[in-house]
Amino acid sequence: MAGIYIHIPFCRQACHYCDFHFSVSLSNMKELVEAIKKEIALRKNYLQGEDIETLYFGGGTPSILPHAAFMDIFSELAKHFTISKDAEITIEANPDDLSLKKIKELTSTPVNRLSVGIQSFFDTDLKFLNRIHTGDEAERCVHHLQEMGFKNITIDLIYGIQTLSNEQWNKNIEKAFQLNVNHISSYSLTVEPKTVFASMIQKKSIPNVDDVKSAEQFEILMDSMLANGFLHYEISNFCKEGFYSKHNSSYWLGKSYLGLGPSAHSYNGVVRQWNVKSNSKYISSLKENIIPMENEILTEHQKYNEYILTSLRTMWGVDEKKIESDFSKDVYERYLKSVIEKINEGYVEKEAGKLTLTRKGKLYADKISSDLFII
Repeated sequence: MAGIYIHIPFCRQACHYCDFHFSVSLSNMKELVEAIKKEIALRKNYLQGEDIETLYFGGGTPSILPHAAFMDIFSELAKHFTISKDAEITIEANPDDLSLKKIKELTSTPVNRLSVGIQSFFDTDLKFLNRIHTGDEAERCVHHLQEMGFKNITIDLIYGIQTLSNEQWNKNIEKAFQLNVNHISSYSLTVEPKTVFASMIQKKSIPNVDDVKSAEQFEILMDSMLANGFLHYEISNFCKEGFYSKHNSSYWLGKSYLGLGPSAHSYNGVVRQWNVKSNSKYISSLKENIIPMENEILTEHQKYNEYILTSLRTMWGVDEKKIESDFSKDVYERYLKSVIEKINEGYVEKEAGKLTLTRKGKLYADKISSDLFII
């Protein structure tokens, strides 16, 4: 079983923290949809006939797509791939796009999972982040989705925002519980290079992110999720039993996936590929039946590092037997030696051959993974 990701690189306006590939100009949307359809046909053999168990429309803002364009893409996918009857089909959406008309259109599509980019229920935070929607719109759109039959809804929340106090963060989390959604993704605000926030911080027009406050809010998040019956199945993801993201979990569990659209990545266990980060170059190349991508054949050490990075973030952890069977004796022995220090420091624990992060370790997940890498 495999997954397909479709990148829709359009947004109504730029969020100050975002470094994903997107354009606020919608002038070439029709051409880009045609290019994606062409890429679908050209890459029909990439997954070697595996059934597709997840489709994920990400971005950018996929909910910006007109209904007809979305259905065109799905129709083209169905022509060239075998999509499982019970496939998880997710579309990312912003609250300001989810009008009653838009939600009604979505009920007539194959979409069965909505990922709603709320980020905060406080208008002060939303304005600071340069989001279009309001807190009231965020609540209202979730209620409307539920009323119109969508059961599998996840929302995004950001903590560590300079304008967000611990008290307000508690209220954000409580509001999420009141909405009765079954999945919550929550990320610490990070300042990426070349973003608006990076420029503002450099100019000292806003303060930098407070790492201590971010850590406090992450601990608040973990405590609240546990108390309300949510599984902490990946560092940034929490769900009620049975509602984990099948698509994102396929990344963390090392399954093959195909990425379509500009900047999208693909991986088949051996080769990593990524498309050009330019809408115009992507469109012009596909008009010539050329997929504008680069390849990287992973070395054994790269495969090991990637496995450590993705697996250690999850509740399933690192499987010691997999490292022993899939990698060389040297890699396995170096792994065994490197984890001893982390166990003694209380950052990880090992049980039945599975290495997982402790509560303390979850605060330093990326650092712990990098310490276990083979350079």
